[in-house]
Amino acid sequence: MKWKERTSKELAPELVEKYQLKPIAARLFALRNLNTAEKLEYWLNATEEDLADPNLMHDMAKAVARINLAIEHNEKITIYGDYDADGITATAIMMETLEILGADVHYFIPNRFEDGYGPNLAAYKKIVADGTNLIITVDNGITGVEEVAYAKHKGVDTIITDHHKMQENVPDCYALVHCNYPGQKYPFDDYCGAGVAYTICRELMQDPMPELLELAMIGTIGDMVKVSGEGHIVVKRGLEVLNQTDRPGLKELIKNSGLQSGQIDENDVGFNITPRLNAVGRLDNASLAVELLLCESEAEVQKIADKIENLNEQRKDLTAKVYKACLQQVKVNNWQSRKTLVIYSADFHEGVLGLVANKIAEELHKPTIILTKNRAGIIKGSGRSVANFNIFNALDSLKQNLFLKFGGHDFACGLSMEESKIVTLRTEFEASYDIHESTVVKYYDFELPFTHLSLDIMHQINQVGPYGTDNVKPIFSISNLEISSCFFMGKDKNHIKLTLSQKNNKLEVVGFNKKYITKGLLPYINQLFIQLGENNYRNQVKLQGIIEGIVFSAPKFLFSTPVIDLRQEKHVMGFADRYLLFDKQNLEVASNSFDIDSKKITLIDEYDNDSDREVVVFLDTPHNQAELDQALSKNYKQLYLRFLLDQLPIKLMPAKKYFEVLLKYVYQHPGLEINEYRQVAPFLGIDYQNILFIMRVFYELKFITIKQNKIWGIKNPEKKALTASKYFCAIQSQLNFIQQLRQMPSEKLLMYVNQQLKNNN
Repeated sequence: MKWKERTSKELAPELVEKYQLKPIAARLFALRNLNTAEKLEYWLNATEEDLADPNLMHDMAKAVARINLAIEHNEKITIYGDYDADGITATAIMMETLEILGADVHYFIPNRFEDGYGPNLAAYKKIVADGTNLIITVDNGITGVEEVAYAKHKGVDTIITDHHKMQENVPDCYALVHCNYPGQKYPFDDYCGAGVAYTICRELMQDPMPELLELAMIGTIGDMVKVSGEGHIVVKRGLEVLNQTDRPGLKELIKNSGLQSGQIDENDVGFNITPRLNAVGRLDNASLAVELLLCESEAEVQKIADKIENLNEQRKDLTAKVYKACLQQVKVNNWQSRKTLVIYSADFHEGVLGLVANKIAEELHKPTIILTKNRAGIIKGSGRSVANFNIFNALDSLKQNLFLKFGGHDFACGLSMEESKIVTLRTEFEASYDIHESTVVKYYDFELPFTHLSLDIMHQINQVGPYGTDNVKPIFSISNLEISSCFFMGKDKNHIKLTLSQKNNKLEVVGFNKKYITKGLLPYINQLFIQLGENNYRNQVKLQGIIEGIVFSAPKFLFSTPVIDLRQEKHVMGFADRYLLFDKQNLEVASNSFDIDSKKITLIDEYDNDSDREVVVFLDTPHNQAELDQALSKNYKQLYLRFLLDQLPIKLMPAKKYFEVLLKYVYQHPGLEINEYRQVAPFLGIDYQNILFIMRVFYELKFITIKQNKIWGIKNPEKKALTASKYFCAIQSQLNFIQQLRQMPSEKLLMYVNQQLKNNN
C-alpha cells in the first residue's frame, strides 16, 4: 500500500472569517473542494427546504398522478420492497405517506430464501391475484421486464422507483422514477431506494416531510451511496431527526443498540442500526423490520425489537461459524498460495455469505466467493473482491456457461449455479485473476498537529461531516513519533493500544485486528495514519486515534547491523529495497500474499546489484545449504532473514504408520480417484496434502498404479524401503534443512551468515 497526501489551495481568508472556521476545519474543507461561499453555505446551512423540485426526476408527475388516482378510486396498492436496510426504509417511507393520504396500501417484502432478490414472477402473480390494482416498487424493479409485462397483461399498472444500474432492456411500466435516468434534469444522481421514495413522498405531500428524513438517512448509509450534494442534506438532517426521534421502533432499536439519543452519528447508524435491520432479511422475513418502523404501539414495538436483537445475535454467531469453517477449508486444502478462493459447503447459511466473503477477502487479501446450497438444491453464492481487481468483469464473461443468475459491481457479486460446475468455477476464477498494478494507493489529509490535541479537534472534524462513501472521514499522518507504551486487548489479544508521544504531548491510538504488530516490530514503525474519535470511558471523554495504516522503516540504530534475524515475525513490513526469492514458484505467492511492491521482488539467481548496495530480504527458504551459501556471496547493504515461504508439498514428514494405513486402504478400496481421498482423509486421520505426498512415493516405488485417473494397488509388489524413493529422500532432506534453518538459535544463525558474508566480501 502506498500513502499519498491530499493537496489543495488554502481557503480564501474571507471565507474562513465569514464562516468562523478554525484551522483544521478550514483545511479539511479545502481538501474536499468545498472552497466557495456557495458550496460552504450549502454544506453548513442547507436543509430539506433546499432540495430540488421532485418533478425534475423522470416520470415523477406521471407517477404521482397515478398514485393520487388510485387513492381517489380506493384502488388496492401494493408496495414491492426489498429485504435490506435500504429496501426496508424505502417501504416504510412509502407506506407511511400513502396511509396518511388515506390509501388502501399494503406491502410485500421478498423472502431471500424463497423469492430471491428483486422482481419475482411468482410473487407478482400472487400480488395480482390478491386484487392489487397498482404495484409500486421501491429499491428494485429495473430488471423486472417479465414481471411488469405479466402485471400489465392482467390490467395492473406498475410504477417502478429504483436507483440500480439501468439495463438495456427496461420494463414497460406505467412510470419509471429513477434518480439516474439518462437525460433527466434532476440535479442529484445517486439516491438510494429510500432517497427516491422520499423524493416521491415530498411531491405527493407537497411538503419537505422532515419526519421521513431519518428513514431516508438510514437507507442512504446502509446502501453506501453518496453523502455529498443532496445526500449530504439527507444524512445530516436525518441524523438530527433521529437524535430526537419520536418513532417508537427506532427508539427501541437505539436502546437495544446501546446508543444514546442525542449522540448518534453516521458511524453508529452504519455499525449498529443498519446491521440489525439487515439481520432480519438475512435470517427471516424482512417484513418484521418494516413492521418495527411503522408500529406505534410501544408494547408491540418492544417485542419486535427484541426479536430483531435475537436475530442479530444469531447473525453474528452464524457469521463467526461460517468464517471459521472457511478458514479451515483454506488450511486443509492448502489454498494459501492461490490467488482466488471459491469456498463451498452445503451447511453454510445463505444469509451470511456476503458478510463472510468480505471478511475472508479482507483477511487473506484474495477475491473470494462463498457458496452454499439452498432448499431447492441450487448453489447460491456471494463474492467480494480486493483492490485493483474487478470481480464483476472477471465473472461476467463466465456467466453464460456457469451461472443461472449473476449480478454485481466492481467489488461484489451474487450468483446461482449448478453444483456440478463448482470445480470449473474455481479453475476459471483463478485463471481470470490479473492485476496490472498491485500497489494500492490511499490518501491522507495532513500531518496531525500534536501540539494542539484537544476535543475541539473533533468539533472541527464533525463540521466537515457527515462522512460516507464520497466524503471519507479524515485520515491524519503522525511522523517522528515515540511509542511510550503498548498493550494488547480483546479476548484473543488481537487488538493493540499504543500511547504515542511527541514533544511531551500524548495520544492513545488503537489498532483493531493488528495482532501482527508484535512488540518486536514497534521499533520499525516510522509513520502512522489514523482517524480521530472520542473515547468515552467511566464518564471521561478523551481524544483517541484509530490506526488506518502503518509505514515501517529500519530504525536508524540498526543500520550498523549488517544482518537482522526476523524469522519469528510473520508480517512483511515493505521498506526493503529488494525481496529475494530462491524458488520461482513463490513469485506469484509473494506478490499476492504480502503488501509489497511486486517490482521489488526478484529471483536471487537474477539479482546482481554490486554497484549499488541495497537493503534486501530473504523472503523464502533456500532448498539446501549450497543455495544459501551462494546467496550469501552477494554484496548487500543490509540483510533481513525471513524464510517465510517454501514450496514443500508437506510441512512435516508423515510417520511410518500413516504410510501403512494408506497403503492398506488403497488395497481395500481399489479404483478411487485421488480427489475422493480428500473426503477419506479425516477418516484415516491423515492430512490430504500428506496423502498426495505418500501416493507419489508409492507410485515411484511401484506399490500403486494409476489408470484413467483411478488408483489401484499393485498385486505382490517388490518390497522396498521408503528411502528407496528418490522423491522421499529429496523431500526429507529439504525438510530437515528448512526446519534447521527456521529453528536454529538466532545467535548461531547470525554468526554463520555474518561469517559467510565476511568470507565472500
